[in-house]
Amino acid sequence: MPQKGRLLIVDDNEELLFAFQLFLKSHFESIDTIKNPNLLVSKLREKEYDVILLDMNFKAGINSGNEGLYWLKQILDFDKNACVVFITAYGDIELAVRAMKEGAVDFVQKSWDEKHILSTLLAAYKLRCSKMEIKSLKSKQKRLNQEINKNKSFVIGKSPRMQEVFHTVDKVAATDANVLITGENGTGKEVVAREVHLRSTRSDQIFVHVDLGAISESLFESELFGHKKGAFTDAKEDRMGRFELASGGTLFLDEIGNVPLHLQMKLLTAIQRKEVTPVGGSTPVQIDVRIVAATNCNLHKMVADGLFREDLLYRINTISLELPSLKERSEDIAELSQFYLEKFTKQYAKESMQMNKSALTKLEKHAWPGNIRELQHIIEKTVILNDSTKLNAEDIIIGESLKKTEVMPDSFNLIENERVLIKKAIQFTGGNMSMAAKELGINRSTLYDKIKKYDL
Repeated sequence: MPQKGRLLIVDDNEELLFAFQLFLKSHFESIDTIKNPNLLVSKLREKEYDVILLDMNFKAGINSGNEGLYWLKQILDFDKNACVVFITAYGDIELAVRAMKEGAVDFVQKSWDEKHILSTLLAAYKLRCSKMEIKSLKSKQKRLNQEINKNKSFVIGKSPRMQEVFHTVDKVAATDANVLITGENGTGKEVVAREVHLRSTRSDQIFVHVDLGAISESLFESELFGHKKGAFTDAKEDRMGRFELASGGTLFLDEIGNVPLHLQMKLLTAIQRKEVTPVGGSTPVQIDVRIVAATNCNLHKMVADGLFREDLLYRINTISLELPSLKERSEDIAELSQFYLEKFTKQYAKESMQMNKSALTKLEKHAWPGNIRELQHIIEKTVILNDSTKLNAEDIIIGESLKKTEVMPDSFNLIENERVLIKKAIQFTGGNMSMAAKELGINRSTLYDKIKKYDL
C-alpha cells in the first residue's frame, strides 16, 4: 500500500526523473518532479512536501556540490523542518559530510541501488513525521501556556513575607540562574517554581516536574536521562528522559533532598556538563534546561552530616527562596480560601459560596501543620459536604491528625495493620500522597513502595 507521503524530486536529468517516478510511485502518496531548481521555492509555496530529493549539481561539468548546498539553504529558509536527501553521481564523502552539516538528512549516489534509495527516503519520511509531530506538540504547548498564563500569577498572597518572595522572583525570573526553593511541606514550592518559569524568557517552553522522592533508585537514571531499547528487560523502545524532555524550558526537581548520596553525583554531572547519556547509550545528548529545585530538608545540615554533596548544593543554590509557613502569613488565609472556594464550587458544579466572619476566624486560628495543602483539602471537603451558599464556622470541618487518634486494632498482625493504616491515611488526606506520607511518618518514595506492595 502507498505510503502517506509527498515527495519532490529536483534533477536536471529527465530520464532519471522518470525512472524515480516509476520506481517510487507505489511507495509515496504523490510524487512531483522539476528539472529547473529556480522553480523550487515557488513549488514549495504551492504544496507542502515531506521529502525532497535534490540533485547536488545542475550545470554541466561542475561537481562541487555548491549548487545543491545553495538550494538546500533556500529550502531550509522556507521550511526549517524540511527533510532533504541529496543525490549525486559523485561519491564524495567530504561533500556528503558537508551536506549533512548544512542540514541535509541523508545522501545517496546515482548508482541505482533500489533498496538503499527506498530505505533512505522512507527513513527521511519518518523523520519528517517526527519533526512535524514535535512542531505540533510545541505549538500546542505554547498556546496552552499562553492561555493558562494569560494575565495570571500562580502565587497568591499580599502578606509581607510573600511580598519578599515576589520581589526575589521578579529579580531572578528573567535570568537563567538555578533556583532552590525551601519550605515546609504544603507551602507551595511547586506553585512558586511555576511562577519563576512563567516570568522567565522560557515561559513559552515546557515546564517539567519531577518528584525525586517518588522515583526508585533502580529507575533513577532511566527516568531522568532516558534509555535505549534493550538497555534492560522492560526497555522495549527508546525513551526520552526528563532532562531531554525539558530542554529549552524549566526542569523542576522536587524533593531533591531525598536523592541518595550515590546518585547525587550523576545529577551533578548532568547539570554541570549540560548533557545526559541515556541508559544503554554511548552518545551524550546536549540539553539546555533551567534548574529549579525544591526541598523541605535543611540541605546545609545534610552537607555537614555527609548526606548531601556540597558541590551539588552550590550548583542548584545560585538563588535561594524560602517560603513561609501558612501560620506565618495568616493575612493570606482569606484570599487563599476564596480562591479554593471558587475553584472547587466550579469543579463540583456548586453554587457560589461565601464564608462569614466566624468561618474565616476559625480558619485563621488553626495551626495549619499541613500549610496551604491542608487548607486546600479542608476547603474542598467543605464544598463537597455543604449546599448552603453562606458558610459558618460549623461548616468548616478541620479533622484531627491521624497520629493523634488512638484506635484499638482488630488484630495485632503488623502487615495487615500497616495495610489498613496506609489505606486510612490516603483516604483521610483525600489521596494527597505528600500529606499521607507525613501523617505516616515516612517519605513518599517509601509510601509508593508500600502501595505497590499491598496493591492499594
